[in-house]
Amino acid sequence: MTHSIDIRQGLPPEMQLLLRDYPRDTWPENPNLARSTQNWMAAHSMFRQLAAIVTKDTRRYLDKGLEDQTYASRLAHFGNLLVRNLHGHHHWEDRNFFPELEAADPRFADGLAMLEGDHAALDGLLERFTSQANRVVQLATLEPAQMQDEAGPLEATAADIGRFLHRHLTDEEELAVPILLHHRLRG
Repeated sequence: MTHSIDIRQGLPPEMQLLLRDYPRDTWPENPNLARSTQNWMAAHSMFRQLAAIVTKDTRRYLDKGLEDQTYASRLAHFGNLLVRNLHGHHHWEDRNFFPELEAADPRFADGLAMLEGDHAALDGLLERFTSQANRVVQLATLEPAQMQDEAGPLEATAADIGRFLHRHLTDEEELAVPILLHHRLRG
């Protein structure tokens, strides 16, 4: 069963069995919400923020609200944080976290496989972003006059990452957290 992130409007209904019993708005008060789960969700929030920073900075640069060197420095810093941390986070989820969830509740194996598929799709998007961002940062030293031309496509890619993360991370949380709460995991 495939549920491509490109067309998915939310977590597929068959993957919402536990979400109906543990809706998002009840998570903060649930006694089974472990600190480790809260930290995992905080990492998701950080990824959303980093993607927004890169997108907003690029728009500001294109609107001439940031100087070349300031923009290049911020792009290198926040872009690196975004890419490096996403890769590490998703590697850990694929190797450790998702197998733990599947062992606890095999009914959701297809959903976890869907999320792993998202990770593979995100790798391609992050590779494109890295290539574009590296080019812009290099141009800051080599040919600053060309930075504006390269920043336009980079802004589009950064916005794509933001949209991708919004869908993926929301679906990931809405599948994983109810499993964690229901089976009292990670507490």
